[in-house]
Amino acid sequence: MKFGGTSVGTPERMKEVARIVTQEGKPVFVVLSAMSGTTNALVAIADHLYKKQPSQANKIIDELQEKYLAHVDELLSTEERRQQLRQFLQKKMDFLREFTQGMFTSFEEKTIVAQGEVMSTHMVTAFLQEQGFDCVLLDALDFMRTDKDGEPNEPAIRQLLGDVMRQAGQHQVYITQGFICRNAFGEVDNLLRGGSDYTASLVGVALDADEIQIWTDIDGLHNNDPRVVEHTEPVRQLNFGEAAELAYFGAKILHPTCIQPAKRAGIPVRLKFTMEPEAPGTLITSELTHGVMKAVAAKDNVTAIKIRSSRMLLPTGFLRKVFEIFESYQTPVDLVATSEVGVSVTIADDKYLDDIVADLQKYGHVIVDRDMCIVCVVGDLNWTNVGLETLAIDALRDVPVRMISYGGSNHNISLLIRAEDKRRALQQLSKKLFGAGE
Repeated sequence: MKFGGTSVGTPERMKEVARIVTQEGKPVFVVLSAMSGTTNALVAIADHLYKKQPSQANKIIDELQEKYLAHVDELLSTEERRQQLRQFLQKKMDFLREFTQGMFTSFEEKTIVAQGEVMSTHMVTAFLQEQGFDCVLLDALDFMRTDKDGEPNEPAIRQLLGDVMRQAGQHQVYITQGFICRNAFGEVDNLLRGGSDYTASLVGVALDADEIQIWTDIDGLHNNDPRVVEHTEPVRQLNFGEAAELAYFGAKILHPTCIQPAKRAGIPVRLKFTMEPEAPGTLITSELTHGVMKAVAAKDNVTAIKIRSSRMLLPTGFLRKVFEIFESYQTPVDLVATSEVGVSVTIADDKYLDDIVADLQKYGHVIVDRDMCIVCVVGDLNWTNVGLETLAIDALRDVPVRMISYGGSNHNISLLIRAEDKRRALQQLSKKLFGAGE
């Protein structure tokens, strides 16, 4: 069971998490994120230290200390437990202040950012133990490992976690930190932002869990963006492939990489609502509901690049050269559309856009369209299901579409539109595909 930052954002929320993880009485393994806002504060501390601004860093540490120590009285009821937790939190704040004294590098930054999860897990563990529950805290740095490429080392995680669990013995609740790990060199590292979902999936697979639950602040994955479209509804069941497409193309509830280990192991992933634990949420499995459109997602801040060949290269060489340029700048391409004389692609990371365009201009004429949006329609879009893709296209008959990508998977059709048309497009898709507003 993984709980995100808002789920442990206040003492009240932490108590609710404690109630959820203990209500069924069977053994659970709980992965916690940092309290909401904490990771951003820790990143800001590191940023000030990079800039040699220790006084600004100390100011943020002082604010964090005041916030955390104020939570202790609200969370715990016995003075002995309060004192123990205060001492622990004080040590963490003193530890952070030590970084203001000397040299500061990216290695130290990873250690600083890891402290949010360390503090939240200690707080929830302290509350559960005070309430008399059989709860043990396991240090994620003892078993979460990445390899030399920064990818999770699943065999090592399984072996190390097994050793840690045997040493800990039988308990009702096991708690650990999400996001943080050690890399191939034994240094403190992390699974990038949103990585607590990834931790939960990797731990669930290592433990051969019955189910992996991701608890969030929304009732499952909705069939459209509820911030933009009214009357959206939770999707009760998704195929692993459908969920992966939605996560990649904008559904914020799920980290795109997190379901891959679960998919390989065939372990169901369930998205649950912390504020309404009894709600069924969204279940992600290997099952596919045939002939049904499931959901729509949108990816913002997209840039489209069209390269029209100058015919200096044969068609076989042209595409290779184009994609080598994106690879050289470590810039992923989302959508691709080709013709006899050119290719259009989209990117979400425009950090090296000017350099990429300069290199592409060696091979043809380049046109760049900024402020674009990818709308992704997900469901059983196998090409043998005649007519399903036309529903999405027909819904956008009065919206200018810059690109269409279809056939790359059996689960989605993606359409590139202007960002200013996003709201209208999502609303029309909901009406056409799901009957919303009718």
